[in-house]
Amino acid sequence: MTERPEGTGGRPHTDGLPKTQPLRPSQVRQNANAKRMLMRLVQGDSPPTAPMSIVDRLAGSPYANPTIQVAGVDASARKTIDFALHLAEAMFRYGAGALEVETSMIAVTAALGLKNVEVDITNQSVAINYAPKDQTPITLLRVVRSWTNNYAGLAQVHQLVSDIVAGGVGRDEAVRRLTEITRSAKPFPRWMVTVAFGVFAAVFVGVLGGGPGASALAFASNMLISLLARQLIRWRTPDFFVTMASSFVVTFVALMLRWAGADIAPSIVVAGGILLLLPTGRLVSSVQDAINGFPVTAAGRFLSTLLTFGAIVAGIGVAVVVGTLMGSQVLDVTNTFPPAYPLWGQAILIAIAVVAIGVTEQTKMRLLLPTAAVGLVGFFVLWGVGELGLGDRLSPAISAVVIGLLGRAVALKLGAPQLVVAVPAALILLPGLTIFRSMYALTVEGGDILAGAGGMLNAGAIVLGVAAGIVLGDNLARPLTKGLSSNERRRVRRR
Repeated sequence: MTERPEGTGGRPHTDGLPKTQPLRPSQVRQNANAKRMLMRLVQGDSPPTAPMSIVDRLAGSPYANPTIQVAGVDASARKTIDFALHLAEAMFRYGAGALEVETSMIAVTAALGLKNVEVDITNQSVAINYAPKDQTPITLLRVVRSWTNNYAGLAQVHQLVSDIVAGGVGRDEAVRRLTEITRSAKPFPRWMVTVAFGVFAAVFVGVLGGGPGASALAFASNMLISLLARQLIRWRTPDFFVTMASSFVVTFVALMLRWAGADIAPSIVVAGGILLLLPTGRLVSSVQDAINGFPVTAAGRFLSTLLTFGAIVAGIGVAVVVGTLMGSQVLDVTNTFPPAYPLWGQAILIAIAVVAIGVTEQTKMRLLLPTAAVGLVGFFVLWGVGELGLGDRLSPAISAVVIGLLGRAVALKLGAPQLVVAVPAALILLPGLTIFRSMYALTVEGGDILAGAGGMLNAGAIVLGVAAGIVLGDNLARPLTKGLSSNERRRVRRR
């Protein structure tokens, strides 16, 4: 039997095998990085069904880093959830976007001490689920069935949320204030809103190139459709037919007066008349919801927007056909109109138009002049970009980006959401004249169907460009406006 060498512990020789070299520090780091990358590929960054962190969800909003109140949370969770749903309902009714509603609900529930809260928003409903650990979950749903023009109320709700997040308002006080907001009267009476409709149409017709006669006709016809719409709403007529009747009246009146011999341009009068019928705020909110990841809400608002456009188209088409049957001459809608006023005169008219829009949207009084200033800046940007030759599609979009950026800064400075300032200021960018010309070509001039369809696509591109520009400006302004909400909160804490 062969004897094994001593000192080997019974193991065979290994002197003939290659020796392993020690790892260098750089190799150790590379191995560690490779292990971490492999773990990320296998496990992912976070579980797929984990709720998003409150800090992450509120980042970039005016309600980041809320002050959390921890007294008596679980015992009154149902009351806090009821308040959050009531808040969301008010915001939706006043025209807020889905992202703003969601961040407001999350900020309020977090500030009032609730954790483990999930919010789900669709086009007409808001659901909230509160599921604390080892307790029975609470799920509530609120359906929003009506809308109203009340930017002043939306600004007050925004201010209320800011005060709650700052820690200066408890739940009972917040409930009382929200009830006062929803029950308080709007800032402007109905007769003033009716006059504002007419004033906007008159001054915007002047901007398009119409003379005093065309402006006077636009003022009278818009007063008429405002009264007509109010009566139809009292009779609970659907919004589609209210909009259709309004666009019919303003088009038919312009055509009949031209047929009677009045020296006016019907296309300009109709363009000024239908501009306030366009669902600008709803379209901006739908684009914002689509960009921010709320496809169901965006789809519902897009459908509502398309129905409104369809109602405007139907009203114009019926009025043109009826006017033609009554002997109205066929219009040449391809005519262009030179400016009726110099640039400074147009700027004055734009400022008046934006103020009138603010009145019709029931904006707070102290926001009217700042909104008009933002609209003036947007008008001069539109003029400047047009002088550079960037085209009729890109120029309104660039101006909308500037309006969206300034609108966020001005609105947060004055304690309001961006929509309240940006939408009235950007309404002047919409192509009302192009929409009328395209509708006339589609409904009357059968040989120019392709031209009419192309014009509608062009108008749609401009409208979507304006809406997307406002949203882009809002996002570009977020890094620049982080200090505005924090300054506002410091003022609240000092009170």
